[in-house]
Amino acid sequence: MGTAETALRILFVGMGATLIMDVSAFIQARVFGLASLDYGLVGRWLGHMFQGRFRHSPIMTAAPVRNERLMGWVFHYVTGIVFAMMLIGAKGLVWICNPTLAPALVMGLVSVIAPFFILQPAFGFGVAASKTAAPNVARCRSVTAHLTFGLGLFVAGWLLMLLFPASLCLS
Repeated sequence: MGTAETALRILFVGMGATLIMDVSAFIQARVFGLASLDYGLVGRWLGHMFQGRFRHSPIMTAAPVRNERLMGWVFHYVTGIVFAMMLIGAKGLVWICNPTLAPALVMGLVSVIAPFFILQPAFGFGVAASKTAAPNVARCRSVTAHLTFGLGLFVAGWLLMLLFPASLCLS
């Protein structure tokens, strides 16, 4: 398998997993009324980083930045691609030929490090949402969302292999 094919597969798996995570969040919002993270706030955080401000108290009170929603959503999908790259880097290209659930779920759990130790503190919510009104609820929702991402890594990898078997796997 060439470098271009590998890169395209990583893109597909990362974007597919992130899409599955987002569809799950959309369903939870519509069926159960559970709001998910507003990715515009992620864009706002990124926009303020360019101005040298990395922490907020809370992010909702920070001035909006131009194109924050677009920046936040793009960053969200790029992050999903990076975690897919980490999974395939850790498991090797063999994972592309035979996607398995356990490593994908482990990567989903690893990915929860980002909100717990980067986003939530930077947004003024504390480490692992410790400064929110219901920290355990926020933590459970983050873990659930990121396990859904892990499941999405597996499903996207499996669909990719089913629809477009990798050249390296056919030999």
